[in-house]
Amino acid sequence: MLEPLNAAVEVLTSIADATPTQINITPNERGLPGIRALRRIVGAVMTIGLILSVLALIVSAIVWGFGSNSSNPHLSGRGKTGVLVSCGAAIICGASVALINFFWGVGQSV
Repeated sequence: MLEPLNAAVEVLTSIADATPTQINITPNERGLPGIRALRRIVGAVMTIGLILSVLALIVSAIVWGFGSNSSNPHLSGRGKTGVLVSCGAAIICGASVALINFFWGVGQSV
């Protein structure tokens, strides 16, 4: 009666021994064609984002100035908000690689 149970335990033990206990997968640059082109595209998009952040900062500062000089608090408030948003967008564009690398490291340590 214990013979089939012992045989099943032996089979399950051999299967458990055959399966890997750790999976080690790391990013590679040779996995798919076009990785280098994709890196160049992402870099170009980052540059466009930074240039547009500078443009938004200039336009927002002009709107802020017009709102302040014309005693229009709504326009002035919109200009101030635009300045903050454009600076925040530049921070995120500039720090995106560092942020992703930081959270990648956090994910790898889990």
